[in-house]
Amino acid sequence: MNNNIILVAYLLSSILFIIAIKKLGKVNTARQGNFLSAFAMLIAIIATSIKLEFYNPKFIIVGLIIGTIIGLISAKKVAMTSMPELVAIFNGLGGGASGLVAIAALFLPDTQSVPDTQSVIADASIVLTIIIGTITFSGSFVAYGKLKGYISSQPITYKGQNILNGLVLFSIIIISYFAIINPENINFFYIIIISGLLLGILSVIPIGGADMPVVISLLNSYSGIAAATAGFVLENHVLIVSGALVGASGIFLTNIMCKGMNRTLGNVLFSAFGSNENSAINESISGTNIAIKEMSADNAAYTMQASDSVIIVPGYGMAVAQAQHEVRKLSDELEKKGVTVKFAVHPVAGRMPGHMNVLLAEANIPYDKLFDMDEINSDFQNADIALIIGANDVVNPAAKHNNSSPIYGMPVLDVEKAKTTFVLKRSMKPGFAGIENELFGYDNNYMIFGDAKDSISQFVETLKEE
Repeated sequence: MNNNIILVAYLLSSILFIIAIKKLGKVNTARQGNFLSAFAMLIAIIATSIKLEFYNPKFIIVGLIIGTIIGLISAKKVAMTSMPELVAIFNGLGGGASGLVAIAALFLPDTQSVPDTQSVIADASIVLTIIIGTITFSGSFVAYGKLKGYISSQPITYKGQNILNGLVLFSIIIISYFAIINPENINFFYIIIISGLLLGILSVIPIGGADMPVVISLLNSYSGIAAATAGFVLENHVLIVSGALVGASGIFLTNIMCKGMNRTLGNVLFSAFGSNENSAINESISGTNIAIKEMSADNAAYTMQASDSVIIVPGYGMAVAQAQHEVRKLSDELEKKGVTVKFAVHPVAGRMPGHMNVLLAEANIPYDKLFDMDEINSDFQNADIALIIGANDVVNPAAKHNNSSPIYGMPVLDVEKAKTTFVLKRSMKPGFAGIENELFGYDNNYMIFGDAKDSISQFVETLKEE
């Protein structure tokens, strides 16, 4: 009877995971998707607790309590601007947890919750889980270090790095073969663990900050695949289903991110985009090669007030300045003046997929004002003003015509087609691609230097006075 209840619970949990993934695909239902995912996981945990009758339930209960407390504290304390770092940590912990499950299976061959570790399939599942889990763990924490600034966001490259990575991967494959045919020799598994951790570090270190959205998506996929393979180790159906969902959706998201940058995954992983060598192909990054025009915050506010339509383009600069709430106030004030306000969101703006959407949603900006690049690009030619807040590479017109530029061919927002463009930046420092943005020298562009939050606050005050 218990087995039937457990199977029904796993089936229900799997269905809820599928529905949740579907809801996460739309901004206005994303919160429902998160809730359903959490509820589905709770059902799976309870069902597994019933299945593992010989385990002391105290350990599971303590784990639930500790995990819940950490989750609540993270949700309350971690700023929305730090979401990319948090996602990187979650990816790493997910992969690490799957790896630990596989490692535990090595030392508990008689446990009923794992298959016979003498079988080739079981050993192959354990080895695969360890490899993917360790790569995800170390790679995610390197990504976290780059996002947090503990490690340089520039690509860290050296001669022969791809050859070294290939040798490490080849060694893992060879050692895995010996581990599968001779599982009694635990030393093989130790070597696989160390090699996997090393490969994760070596794989992410050469990738620059400009490619972090792709890296985070890929590592998220890895964590899902690791969970699915861990499901085979444990013979747990719901873990296989949920892991496969995360793995597949992560791959699709990675593909979307690559298309958003007009690059292949191999190019992201092996080309060290954003390195000084690549940047040298283009113009100087100092900003001295273009003539720029500045405008005061007050005059910019007057201009926006007199316009009919404004398209706001958020970028990582908005996240750094934590200006999303001020952006909401600006939108409200402009609409009070009869100005139509829309938001243009590039798929790779920020440090992770959906970064700008998350920040704007936190500020309670209505979902129907947020538009993807494909939806809004045709609107720029009819817009009076394009207000660019910290975005850089995703609005660089050089991507369309300068075939010597590292970002040539990357789909960008057509902001230059607006009658006037305002760019909010702290300085003329380039974006993650390390290249000069030719938009800054266009006749219809004006630079507004300073902290984005302060500048937007000044816009709001000026509009209120009027």
